[in-house]
Parts: sequence; C-alpha cells; structure tokens
Amino acid sequence: MRFDVIVVGASFAGASAAMQLVRARRKVLMIDAGQPRNRFAAAAHGFLGQDGVAPHVIMATAIEQLLAYPTFELAVAHAEQAQAMPDGVRVTLEDARAFTAARLILATGVRDELPAIPGLAQRWGRTAVHCPYCHGYELGDRQLGVIATTPLSAHQAIMLPDWGPTTYFTQGEFEPQEQEASLMEKRGVRIERTPVVELLGAAPEIEAVRLADGRTVAIGGLFVGPRVHMASPLAMQLGCAFEQGPMGPFIQTDAMRQTSVTHVFAAGDAAAAFHNATMAAASGVMAGVSAHRSLMMA
Repeated sequence: MRFDVIVVGASFAGASAAMQLVRARRKVLMIDAGQPRNRFAAAAHGFLGQDGVAPHVIMATAIEQLLAYPTFELAVAHAEQAQAMPDGVRVTLEDARAFTAARLILATGVRDELPAIPGLAQRWGRTAVHCPYCHGYELGDRQLGVIATTPLSAHQAIMLPDWGPTTYFTQGEFEPQEQEASLMEKRGVRIERTPVVELLGAAPEIEAVRLADGRTVAIGGLFVGPRVHMASPLAMQLGCAFEQGPMGPFIQTDAMRQTSVTHVFAAGDAAAAFHNATMAAASGVMAGVSAHRSLMMA
C-alpha cells in the first residue's frame, strides 16, 4: 500500500508532523512501537496547555485525534528497515509488512545511556532527570546535585540554584573552567571532586549519594546529562548525514527539516542537539509542513 507520507515515531514530534499532513488531506501512515523516550517520566512540564499531564496521556489523546481523520492509519510495530527509492521510500516492519510513500519523516527519537552508577536507572525520570526546565520546579528547594557527564554539565550546575541549593559533582573528570568556577561560587554552588558511586534511599526517592571515599552527601534530586544514541537504525540505513552534538550524534537537517537524503525529513530529539517536548513538537510541525510543501512542488 502506498501513502503520501510515512511518519516513524508517534511521540511529540511525529504526532505533530502527522497532524499537519492529515489536515492537508494527505494519506499518512504512522509507525510506532510504543517505547518513547519519555516513558519514564510521570508528567510532562513546560508544554503549553499540557503542564503536569503524563506523556502517555498526551500521546493517547493525540492518536485519538489523528484517528478521527480518514486519511490517517497507525501501525503499532517496529520499523526495521528503510530504503530510498527514486520516487520515495520503502519501510519494512518487524513482521515483514512493507509500505511505500512519497515522503518519509523520521521522528524516531534517541536512547539514553546513563552513567553506570547503582541506583540511577531506578530513579530516572522521577528524581534523577536531565532537564531543569522540564522537572526542576517539582524538585525545587531540595538539595540538588549535578553528576557531570560532559563539559556542559558545569553550565547546568550554574543554572540550578534558581531551583535549589546545588552541588556539582565533577566525577573527577569535568573540572569547571575558571569563569565557570567563579560563577558557581557567586551562585553558591558547592564543587565536589570525589566521584559519586551510588544513590541511596528508597527509590524513586533519593536521600543521599555515596562518594568513592565512603562519604555521603544529602541529595534530594539529581540532574544528569545522558549520552544519547539513535533509537532506530533507519537514518543510518538511508545514509542520512549526522552532526555531533554535546551529548551524541543527531540527524542533520536544514531549517525546513529536510535531511541530506531526498524525500526524507527528520524531527524531534533524533534531529536536534538539545531536547525539550515543546521544541520536539515544533520541529514536527515544520517537518509536516515541509513534507507537504515538497509534495505540492513535485
């Protein structure tokens, strides 16, 4: 079966792209396996009109609304392979079903690689998080910590005192630069150079962290910048160009969300250096509009 556009990924970016296209009366197939990056979070925050709503509730509403359009179809499955063709793309699912379309939008997201610290994974998305704008308010006024994973972690530590008293754990690797250290001192950030080796307390809460020298530091919320990897191999299979971001690679696109491969667009966390639900939705809107425009101009 042939569609105008196939959208792979049904989270904020993919659903936003699909909405623009079905409202333009284009035939759209959305493929999704039901494993979004935000599945560990109890609520989405900072998203206009959806503050405090669970991500799965937001997306269930979005899918319900999309299914009301007669040109929309949903396939709940993993997209295993993608192939560029002269007149579009071909996508094959895990059950061997194959679909073709004139355009493809990759909203496939990323996979987080957390530091190998015992107790971190059990708290991820609750009291151990990556974005202060998304989760800082809920952790406000607790003793907060930043576990450094890249040089950008120092910037996060400088931000966090707006939410609560902050300790910057360098992990023995990411010493702040002179200007950063000066700002931390000015903002009241404590610098701890002995690495965190364990999180303590009854998960998902955090009571303290244990350091490599045996000391414990009282902490109620942790911010960690995970390394990220593509959650899907489709962009690599298609030969899309990538850029290197501070946390990992992302799909290269132009301002209209067009990738380096003809007929293929990308949006959301898979195609951005910095990640936020609102930005993902906005990039999905642009990808949907751009895909529609390219169909009109063909």
